[in-house]
Amino acid sequence: MALTRLMGMDYGSVRIGIALSDPLQIIAEPYCVLKNNDTFLSNLRKIIEEKLITKIILGLPINIAGEDTEKTLEVREFKDKLLTEITTPIEFWDERYSSSEAKTILQKMKYTPQSGRKIIDKIAASLILKDYLENHQ
Repeated sequence: MALTRLMGMDYGSVRIGIALSDPLQIIAEPYCVLKNNDTFLSNLRKIIEEKLITKIILGLPINIAGEDTEKTLEVREFKDKLLTEITTPIEFWDERYSSSEAKTILQKMKYTPQSGRKIIDKIAASLILKDYLENHQ
């Protein structure tokens, strides 16, 4: 039986960060950033198939008080739309601090805001997936 992976996803209206777990589902690693355009679904399906993804962990951007925002509603709609196109289960995960934590990591790695823009989304996705994995072991 093949070992499967989980996928972390950080949704953005322009870019979507993707992270993958290792086959033992212990470690989360940044994987790629996909453009949120007409090619997104075909690229996503390819990753799901090639990497044997069994579940997607989608970051849910709720506010500090734990309430929905406009962005939360956008992500909920994105999930609903995705589920009409793929059969992989999708689970929401609180991503309240993932973007700010990703920015801190990039600063420590000496990235400028300009140079870090290309990787911040996949780092945020890996933080979402890391948190999920740590809470499900």
